[in-house]
Amino acid sequence: MSTTLLSMEKQIARIQRALAELGPMRPGTLGRQYRDPKGKRGGFWQVSYTHRMRSRSEYVRPEHLRAVRAELANFRKFRRLTERWVDLSLDVSRMKRKLPRATGK
Repeated sequence: MSTTLLSMEKQIARIQRALAELGPMRPGTLGRQYRDPKGKRGGFWQVSYTHRMRSRSEYVRPEHLRAVRAELANFRKFRRLTERWVDLSLDVSRMKRKLPRATGK
């Protein structure tokens, strides 16, 4: 097995460990909305996301902002890690098909 292939498999293992360590997560973006947008009065926080082809938005209380921000950050990290995992897996698959097979004779 080539060192490049071994290196990619080690990277995949690191990604799997990082994914296992992620905490609670949720998709979406957090935005500040205003009841009076021109005067910037009556502000409130809202998280918007799409799940199962349906767009949704939820109000977020100020005391929950820190937790929601952490969940959003975990989801972004989850997406980044899984994309990297798929990229590496495709590369590993391609490399394994190109390697010469050892004959058992």
